[in-house]
Amino acid sequence: MDNELIIQFLLAILWGGIIGAEREYRSKSAGFRTMIMISLGACFFTIISKAIGAPSNADRIASNIVSGIGFLGAGVIFRGDNRINGITTAATIWVVAAVGMGIGSGYYFASACSSVFMILILAILPYLEQYIDTLNQAKKYSILTVYQEGSFENIEDLFRDFKVNYRLVRIHKMGDKINYEWDIQAHKKVHSKLSEVLMKDTKIIEFTC
Repeated sequence: MDNELIIQFLLAILWGGIIGAEREYRSKSAGFRTMIMISLGACFFTIISKAIGAPSNADRIASNIVSGIGFLGAGVIFRGDNRINGITTAATIWVVAAVGMGIGSGYYFASACSSVFMILILAILPYLEQYIDTLNQAKKYSILTVYQEGSFENIEDLFRDFKVNYRLVRIHKMGDKINYEWDIQAHKKVHSKLSEVLMKDTKIIEFTC
């Protein structure tokens, strides 16, 4: 029994460490040590739950791991400039806890398969995401220009010429100047060409994207 406990703890440390190393390599907030502690803790809680609650209520502690791990996941999610960051790391914490629970319950093969698939997802899919992102990037355009009749229509005509998806977010008038903010979705190359045209436009005082 003691030997099996040691094996379970070592497996929890191993898989948690491998997944944590990938997160550490990408400089994520929950890295090497954090993932090990999550996996080991979930494993130990599951073992204790089985020991205390057996035979009729073996899940009374383990059932709270899923809800409890949500507090850790919420701690790594934060809002960036244009998007929510940390969701992948939060989901990784959730799955690592599941792996630890699986090991603590004796499902070693299922836990190993889950860990391998998770490593493949974290290591390979970012390249697919980058490719998809080049096909349809979402950017916020801020255009400051002198207020004059037809300026708004001219910018919209330019967007239509480049065949981008656009949505006006905000208009802010400052004296004789006016600032437009747009949400633009387009291919990466289209963004580059459109930005070049806007930067060369002498009527535009300031442009950021």
